[in-house]
Amino acid sequence: MTSRYFAPTGGQPPQEQLLTDRAMFTEAYAVIPKGTMQDIVTSRLPFWTDTRLWVLSRPLSGFAETFSQYIMEVAPGGGSERPETDSSAEGVIFVVEGTARIAIEGTAHALGPGSYVYLPPETNWTLGNDGDTACRFHWIRKAYQRVGGLPGPDIVVANEQDVAPVPMPGTDGKWATTRFVDPEDMRHDMHVNIVTFEPGAVIPFAETHVMEHGLYVLEGKAVYRLNQDWVEVEAGDFMWLRAFCPQACYAGGPGRFRYLLYKDVNRHMALSPSIGAMAN
Repeated sequence: MTSRYFAPTGGQPPQEQLLTDRAMFTEAYAVIPKGTMQDIVTSRLPFWTDTRLWVLSRPLSGFAETFSQYIMEVAPGGGSERPETDSSAEGVIFVVEGTARIAIEGTAHALGPGSYVYLPPETNWTLGNDGDTACRFHWIRKAYQRVGGLPGPDIVVANEQDVAPVPMPGTDGKWATTRFVDPEDMRHDMHVNIVTFEPGAVIPFAETHVMEHGLYVLEGKAVYRLNQDWVEVEAGDFMWLRAFCPQACYAGGPGRFRYLLYKDVNRHMALSPSIGAMAN
């Protein structure tokens, strides 16, 4: 089945619009609805031309601890020859709209909707939009946690259309996960997957675990359990879940419910905040 991904386009609501919205920010979770992603809340970055972005998460006391997530919007002719300024940062790019060309260590790759790129820290890369429409993509960044005796992870360039989803046991394929890297590969300390629910599928218990989550709804709508609340979410919404925040889901349809999922994995729990980035 062909996938469609929601991407914001900005704009500004009229003065007549009611202020009531689904936006929520709590100590356990946050919901940033698609309607909040207007022109007035965009940001810009050094060394990027003809580019703006929506910041969905950032490391912050009482909010995300392990990652940042942007929705980048690169206009035709825009891009960067120096996109990443933090040598410790690893990154994942997932394209939701438009096309671009990325050069990684001197090798060029064409990107389009569904393209996934994993960029280890200290990777030399550039990105440019050589098309005639805006390119919009998620850029998830994390400070890589090195472990003595483990080599660093490899560059990955893939497309969702070429990766078979893995069904969850006992669900008849109604709940499946598209994984771009091997979950057994200990070199990786974060996963960015796509989770798909067919209409009527559920997470049938309150998941409560150590992973911090960022969920961006690519397609469809559902009712999502966040801590003690059931919240309606739809394509274009973003959810942040703190570690151990109970979560569950009911996908009522009429179409598929799909989201891009970030989680931190495969590392010891830091025993002091001052050594959170070491994990040796």
